[in-house]
Amino acid sequence: MYFTHAITRLPADTVASGLTTANAGAPDAELTRAQFRDYVDILLSLGLTVTTLPAQPDYPDAHFVEDTAVLMPELAVITNPGAPSRRGEVESIAPVISRFRHTVWMGEGAHMDGGDVLMVDKRFFIGLTSRTNEAGIREFATAVEKFGYTVSAVEVGAGLHLKSIVNYVGRNTLILSEDSVDNPVFKGFNQIVLNPEEEYAGNTLWINDTLITPTGYPDTLKKLKTLGLPIIETDTSEIRKMDGGLTCMSLRF
Repeated sequence: MYFTHAITRLPADTVASGLTTANAGAPDAELTRAQFRDYVDILLSLGLTVTTLPAQPDYPDAHFVEDTAVLMPELAVITNPGAPSRRGEVESIAPVISRFRHTVWMGEGAHMDGGDVLMVDKRFFIGLTSRTNEAGIREFATAVEKFGYTVSAVEVGAGLHLKSIVNYVGRNTLILSEDSVDNPVFKGFNQIVLNPEEEYAGNTLWINDTLITPTGYPDTLKKLKTLGLPIIETDTSEIRKMDGGLTCMSLRF
């Protein structure tokens, strides 16, 4: 897929009040915004048109816009995030998405975070996690299979989201954690296996045959270089403190 657009949201001053399991200390709001602006600049440099929405102080996780929707050429599915404190985020982002795609909304009992959804061509891999339930996966499958997509559920034992530990990096290759290597659902892909100490770098973002990867993970960087693709490193130290990564901060289409 060639991406031309991205939707992002400015981090709020209340960012440190969001949900996290990282135990890495509170993020600095201004530094978080600086890292966010660097991220947007990278998207712009890759030729994307970027829509940046205003901060939502009442929703300190709202700059992780990826969790609120899943976009594909035919439609967008507005999710029902798994964390109750985040469900109000969809109300403000859905009208923006509807400018670009026909939208369908997930029902009350079906929960899904976009961070659990990995799309590779016409295949969806969806993490079964604390944020995405079986009802959410079933409802999502009903919405997309009519367009020729297949949906495979993936049990995620560690990590907040599927894309915390598994991502597509182009050239029929997945970057993934050691625990995910033997999962038969990923058969047929080449694999770059993460050093357990660098699992955070598994949240590497592939856009238009360029890789965006977090700074400070030398073993992962060395392995990514074997793909022969351009690589951009960027600092996400404050983003990581709130369980965030590179894929989390934009909806790309």
